Amino acid sequence: MSGNRPQIPVADLTEIEVVAELGALAEEIARHDKAYHQNDQPVINDADYDALRRRNDDLEARFPHLIRDDSPSTRVGAAAATGFTKIKHAAPMLSLGNVFSRDELADFMDGIRRFLKELKDDSSLPLEMVAEPKIDGLSISLRYENGFFVSAGTRGDGAEGEDVTANIRTFKELPFELKDPCPDVMEVRGEVYLSKSDFQVLNERQENAGEKVFANPRNAAAGSLRQLDATITAGRPLKFFAYAWGEVVGSEYETHWDYLDVLKGWGFAVNPYTAQCGDLDTLMAVYDKVSEARAGLDYDIDGMVYKVNRIDWQERLGFVSRAPRWAIAHKFPAEKAQTVVNGINIQVGRTGTLTPVAKLEPVTVGGVVVSNATLHNEHEIARKNVRIGDTVVIQRAGDVIPQVVEAVLDKRPKNSTPFEMPTSCPICGSAAVQAEGEVARRCTGSLICEAQAVERLKHFVSRGAFDIEGLGGKHIETFYEEGLIKTAADIFKMVSHADNIRAREGWGDKSVDNLLAVIEERRKVPLERVIYGLGIRQVGQANARLLAKQYGSYEAWRAALMASEDRDSEAYIDLTNVDGIGPSVANDLIAFFVEPHNRSVLDELGELLEIEDFVQPDDANSPIAGKTVVFTGMLETVTRGEAKARAENLGAKVAGSVSKKTDFVVVGADAGSKSKKAADLGVNILSEQAWLAMIGE
Repeated sequence: MSGNRPQIPVADLTEIEVVAELGALAEEIARHDKAYHQNDQPVINDADYDALRRRNDDLEARFPHLIRDDSPSTRVGAAAATGFTKIKHAAPMLSLGNVFSRDELADFMDGIRRFLKELKDDSSLPLEMVAEPKIDGLSISLRYENGFFVSAGTRGDGAEGEDVTANIRTFKELPFELKDPCPDVMEVRGEVYLSKSDFQVLNERQENAGEKVFANPRNAAAGSLRQLDATITAGRPLKFFAYAWGEVVGSEYETHWDYLDVLKGWGFAVNPYTAQCGDLDTLMAVYDKVSEARAGLDYDIDGMVYKVNRIDWQERLGFVSRAPRWAIAHKFPAEKAQTVVNGINIQVGRTGTLTPVAKLEPVTVGGVVVSNATLHNEHEIARKNVRIGDTVVIQRAGDVIPQVVEAVLDKRPKNSTPFEMPTSCPICGSAAVQAEGEVARRCTGSLICEAQAVERLKHFVSRGAFDIEGLGGKHIETFYEEGLIKTAADIFKMVSHADNIRAREGWGDKSVDNLLAVIEERRKVPLERVIYGLGIRQVGQANARLLAKQYGSYEAWRAALMASEDRDSEAYIDLTNVDGIGPSVANDLIAFFVEPHNRSVLDELGELLEIEDFVQPDDANSPIAGKTVVFTGMLETVTRGEAKARAENLGAKVAGSVSKKTDFVVVGADAGSKSKKAADLGVNILSEQAWLAMIGE
């Protein structure tokens, strides 16, 4: 269960540990997304889920080159469930990042000031925000055309959700016709929820009828709305708070507050605790006020949401991955409990890292039973002085993944002894060594270690890689043990084992046919998924995409990496010049290609797959699409972060250093050595004004 994964300070982790942990987090979060968004049967509460995403965000902030597409930073929700017609969102329905303290909120607001030039230059210019309670419900987008309601969709994966139009039409408190003046197209977004009092009545009715009793109001709301029979929805007292918009055609608003006033004029419910705030102190005052009122509210909230009020600033700030730069969620605080460490087991991860896991006397913390807590490494065990038999403090909430906070020393058994990490792998018996400068101990068995081989295969079929649905972790383990799958290439030969699989318990003709069909579909795969799926150390999905973007084709990428083994080669220089790929990542890539076994797997995959070239998101009207741009010096009209974001949106590659393959170097004040190098290489140097003129701004 996800509630059992604790946190170690990110600063104490090695990159090896981070690769393994990000992989585990991605897989776990994907599983919970499906349970929450598709099945309406979450196995953890929102605080635990937020904790998983928070951990992922913290890891990615420290190790940005390891970011994965299937991590919380790049994915929203889950695909639409079967049984519903799918509906595409005209504008993505994204999620929010989180903060958990005043200091983190201050950092978020400071980040906005650094991004927007006028705020950066004038510290007295107010950054007005709107604070709204974060409703614990189901996100919905309502579409109106020419003032009339036409459709409704759940968030789904952010791009596509479930069409629940018929169900929404049963709502008694929603306006289905907007009063003039209204836009030609208006998508009103908000949260469907069930009040606590209505929840109690509904559960009593369900129990009396011998039907399913819901775990909490959010589950009840989701289950009620996502009914194939709209008459069931009609019998449930669902409500709706409006707070955002999607596509708007034919109207503009200057501020978020103005938009909320318009919503109220049309008859939408807007949360009464919503407030305009001019500074950090005001935001915190609202946070404290709502936190105090929380217990007495007739609906569940799990924090506050803060949004930049000026819409033109929202548009300039834009988005990063799955979340806007102009909004953040501020979650409510943590809970703690005490329990006993009954044992410490050793798990071996995909990269060979040995991870000690505390086996706990089950304890309920914040409504979730916690029975396991990873201790990460021997350094962490020693630092916290944790022993088998100890009573320990467990903490969990939105700001931390469940963790062992400390040992209660006055309750320590007299006969306890310090825990010692094994010096050999518990799976294959190979030596487990601790490299100089690292805190993790790692199995040296590599490809002969079953734990690593199996975990690498699980990674290969994961959602962010080849996304082979139906080939779950347990199946991988079984097929590996029986020799049906030993390498990634074997997956694409499984048709030869079809009869064997059909004969197994739990497999039928349909499930086997579905699996083989998915495998066949995945023979055609984008380059970035191939690179990521190989499980190369430090190559998460962000780096995989960077590499695919840099080299374009599988053949070019492989040839470049083979040539990069020579550290004096042009290929190596080009590799390390990729913005986000430094010498450390480059060395891990080269180490992968040096291994003959890896090259043989690549050879086999190359024969079995149709690997698609990277598709550059070119803007047809952009003069910089496909060009490589370097920014240097202090810009006057925008911050460097805003300039880079704009360039990438227009289809350019942004590099961190200048080479002869650089197309443009944009220089600001105090440009320094990059400008000189550009001049020496004959690279086109642009002033900030010339750059803005080139991109039409």
